[in-house]
This record gives sequence, structure tokens and C-alpha cells, in this order.
Amino acid sequence: MKKIDLSKQEIEVVQEVLDHWQEQGLLEQSKVRELRENIDERGFEWKALARYAFWVALASLIFSVVSLFSDDTLVKFVERFYETPNLVFCIFFGALAAMFYVLGFRNKKKFPEKTFSNETLMLAGSFATAACIGFLGQVVDRNTNHFTILFLLSIIIYGVLSVKLQSKLIWVFTLVALGVWFATETAYHSDWGFRFWGMNYPLRFTIFGILLTVFALWGQPRISVLQPFQSTSYVVGLLYTMLALWCLSIFGNYSDFAAWTGVRQYEIFYWGLLGVILSLSLALYGMKVKDSVSRDIGFVFFLLNLYTRFVEYLWDNMNRTVFFLILAVSFWFVGRWSEKIWKKKSAY
Repeated sequence: MKKIDLSKQEIEVVQEVLDHWQEQGLLEQSKVRELRENIDERGFEWKALARYAFWVALASLIFSVVSLFSDDTLVKFVERFYETPNLVFCIFFGALAAMFYVLGFRNKKKFPEKTFSNETLMLAGSFATAACIGFLGQVVDRNTNHFTILFLLSIIIYGVLSVKLQSKLIWVFTLVALGVWFATETAYHSDWGFRFWGMNYPLRFTIFGILLTVFALWGQPRISVLQPFQSTSYVVGLLYTMLALWCLSIFGNYSDFAAWTGVRQYEIFYWGLLGVILSLSLALYGMKVKDSVSRDIGFVFFLLNLYTRFVEYLWDNMNRTVFFLILAVSFWFVGRWSEKIWKKKSAY
């Protein structure tokens, strides 16, 4: 009989479950022994190594691009291409993106188990697509500031590719491009100011995130081709909402830095209170319906909002030693509380 490979932590969990079932009389001792003999400890986490290796590869690729523009020798080399028409770069990056997508789709079909290598090719294709659209903007939109059409084009391209290639990673790029388009479109209609219909960026993106979350929950399930990406849209929508609301709790609905510096934090306390209530409600809802996404995001932003308020109101009004002592004790209580919840769940 083929044995199942588990990590050391997973084996410990299974052993606890088997012991519990044996104590409750649900399994006989001989059956428990038989099940234990069918478990092998995994020697090395190759899957984790693959994940981290691809992450490091992508990070190195980004750093290499950044280094390209900080190294004098390379800058001089790049300067030779300044006279090259933008259309050439546009075609080059378009062809490069097509190559990455074809390779990614072919590998995904032949080797579906190679998740990380396939997604890395899709990610490289997404970056090349962004570069292609950027140079296309230089070609067709030289004398105007209305770049939002290009971002709208990128949304369409990423959206079609994510559906055709069934890639959740490209769908994330679609939603990011949607956020960029929303920011630039509203900025364009407000003459590139920071306020649109009386709303600054954090307030705008709070509403944008809520609308995206609502669409993920009620609109997306009704569109068959977008159903596989519902969970991704839900996570991104919640992150848009909670991040924007957290920024709103700090800066309020102000778009002028000078005006904001003259405002005391208690004058925009209601935004912080809204952030605390919404994040706590999200965490409680997630715990009630066993939705780990809303529970974790709600809990993280609940703590983030509480500690942000703590720093805002006490940093200038308290001795630093006492401040950090209270911070340490509060985190200890959070850890103890989390530990109790974990033990209670493991006891069932």
C-alpha cells in the first residue's frame, strides 16, 4: 500500500486527531496503529522551495530592471536606443508578451501540476503587456493627457487573457488595472486634482472597493466565464476597501496637505471609528459563516485600525517607555487570545 507523505507539523495534527478519536471510542487501537503506519514524514519541502525560488527569480528580474537605470554603463548602452521609434518597442514587447502567454498556456496544458513555473510565465507576459501598452501610449497619445483609454485597453486585454488562459494571476492584473483606470479617469475629470465630486482618493477607493466586493458576491456568479475568478475578486475588493478606509481614517477627506496638517486627529475620528466597526464586523461575519478570507482580513485591519488610533492619540502625549510597554502588553494579550482560540478549535 502506498503511504501518504506529510510534513512534520501535519503528522502531529493527524496524530492528535487519531488519539482523540481513539479516546472517544470512534476508532479501535488496532485501526489507529494501522493508520499511523500508513503515514510517512516528508523529507524535504520541494514545493515550498519551488515557490520561493520563483518568487526570488521574479524579484531578481525586477531588481535587474531597476539596476539597469542606476548603472552608468548600462544607461549609456540604453541611451543608444533613444532614437529608436516607440512603435518598435511596442511591437517588441507585444511579441514578447505573446511568446510568454503561448509558453505559459502550452506548459499549463502539458504540465498542469507545474503551478509556479506556469504562473511565472503568465506574470512575465503581464509585465510585457504593460510595457507594450505604455509604448503604445507614446505612439498614439503624444499630445494629450487622457491616458485613461490606454488603461481601459489594458483591462480588456488582461480580462480576455485571464478568461482564455484561465489564469487567476492575470485576473489580479485586470483588477489592478481597473483600479488604476478608475484613479486616472476620476483625476482626468477633475483636471488632475486630488478631489472628484468632493472626494479624495481614499474615499473614492473605499467606494470603489465596496462596489467591487458587491460585484464579486452577487454579480460575478451570474456571469459564467467569470465564475472561476469570484474568490480572487472578493479578496481584491476587500483589500481595496479596507486599505482605502484605513488611509481615510488617517488623512480624512482632505486633499490639501497643508490643510490636513492643521487638523487634529479627533476631528476625523468618525472615519477611524467606521474602520474599526467595519473590520470587526467583517471578522465576526467570517467567524460565523466560517469564511477564512473575510475573517482574516477583518481581524488584521481591526488590529491595524486599533493600533493606528493608539499611535495617533498617545504618541505625543505619553512617555515612550510607557507607550512601548503598553504596546508590548497589548500584543501579548492578542497572542494569548489567539492561542486560546486555536486550542479551543483543536479540541473539537
